[in-house]
Amino acid sequence: MIALVDCNNFYVSCERVFKPSLNGRAVVVLSNNDGCVISRSQESKDLGIKMGAPLFKCETFLREHGVKIFSSNYALYADMSKRVMETLSGFAPDIEVYSIDEAFLKLPDARGNLTGQGRKIRRTVLAWTGIPVSVGIAGTKVLAKIANELAKKDLRHDGVFDLSALPAKKAEQILGSFPVEGIWGVGTQYAKYLKRHRISTALDLKRVDPRWARAHMTVTGERLVRELNGTCCMDIESVSKNKKEITSSRSFGRKITDINQIKEAVSDYATRAAVKLRRQGSVCSGLFVFIMTSSYDRDRYYNGSYRSLATPTAGTSAIIRAAHGIIDRIYLEGKRYAKAGVILMDISGRRNLQLDLFEAGYYNSKSEALMHAVDKLNSRWGRGLLSYASNGIMKKWAMRRRILSPGYSTRWDEIPIVKA
Repeated sequence: MIALVDCNNFYVSCERVFKPSLNGRAVVVLSNNDGCVISRSQESKDLGIKMGAPLFKCETFLREHGVKIFSSNYALYADMSKRVMETLSGFAPDIEVYSIDEAFLKLPDARGNLTGQGRKIRRTVLAWTGIPVSVGIAGTKVLAKIANELAKKDLRHDGVFDLSALPAKKAEQILGSFPVEGIWGVGTQYAKYLKRHRISTALDLKRVDPRWARAHMTVTGERLVRELNGTCCMDIESVSKNKKEITSSRSFGRKITDINQIKEAVSDYATRAAVKLRRQGSVCSGLFVFIMTSSYDRDRYYNGSYRSLATPTAGTSAIIRAAHGIIDRIYLEGKRYAKAGVILMDISGRRNLQLDLFEAGYYNSKSEALMHAVDKLNSRWGRGLLSYASNGIMKKWAMRRRILSPGYSTRWDEIPIVKA
């Protein structure tokens, strides 16, 4: 049996852990540059606040209704996610961290009281981390996703729903009322295509011939059909796969025209990407850098370029130098730039690394030892303790986060003080 554990309104829940006074109040968390709503408490949903609603359009409404607003505190959310996943790992030997707020678990005792196991998971995560979760249990990942949706939406289930415990007819009734567009892996275009073929529910898709699904929806469609019929086609991936591309991009806090400020931002993004590259024990042989103006500008400008590296590396300085060289080529004076990004490409691991005849590889150079020391210090004392001067100091281009909560668990100077 597979359990999908999903954190409820995760970003909002993280804010509530350290501010219990927010419980029962309408809360929203905003996207980069405080642009739009990306997380809502149930109270905010009840007020009719839509996901993705731009702040400038709904801010007056939010203030009038006493909605508490927060900027995204990604460092805090990542740390809370780590705590949740570490807690979940105690319940199953096989766990797949699917996203920052979701994980699949292969339950070790499939013959026991699965609903009871789910409730124990829910109680433990709440007690140890303060984060409420929902648990969906079924024989396959796709069915577990459906069970989790039911656990969240129907209060009668108290946050846990075991689809496998139902009689076959009752399970089919549930699938018959579950919309096809809500199935994990069915995107907007596939949903439209399926509805044109009179497939509008999960039960309709379950009854499709797998060969038809493979012919019209590729192998992914066939797997969906088989999983809906109880055949496990997607096992738990307990070992995360290394990324083939690593992207770091942000919108600027304000539009900028100075090439030096753009280079500062690109240096910062390259640094973040390089850390992720080293974390998975890989090197890259090339990178792509882009800059762009706002999509709403009349003279919209977008440009990007790829550069191949002479030798594969995970060294931050080499990646920054290459990124700056690309900016010199694609920068167009007079434009008001709104965003930039760095994409590390042609990624390979230590074992299949192409060596250079005349130069020592990254793994045999002083650069590796230096990067290891920098990463260790930044991990211990906080990101940015040691950084390259090219990353800038004032960072006038940095994201707007006017309503940022403290780094309660990620910054020494912002640890909450308890008085008794």
